[in-house]
Amino acid sequence: MVVGTCVVWLTAEWVFSLKDKRMVVKSIVEKTKHKFNVSIAEVDRQDVHKNIVIGFACVTNERAHAHSIIENVLDFIENNTDAVVDNVETEIL
Repeated sequence: MVVGTCVVWLTAEWVFSLKDKRMVVKSIVEKTKHKFNVSIAEVDRQDVHKNIVIGFACVTNERAHAHSIIENVLDFIENNTDAVVDNVETEIL
């Protein structure tokens, strides 16, 4: 069993309230859940309205497949939001 994990830090400069942030996060999370077979959630900085930290994980039987899934999800997130990706931490166990 191979587990791939990833934490993505995004900045959304146009967000001025936690309500706006929740809409952005919900959109990213729901779209990603429906397109990919991953577990995904906001994992940190929930009370800071301009910063978004999303974590996701996948389980597969090959390291290459886990890496491919993570790359595809990252590309999807980058292309489906106006938020800027600041940092990405990936780990394959």
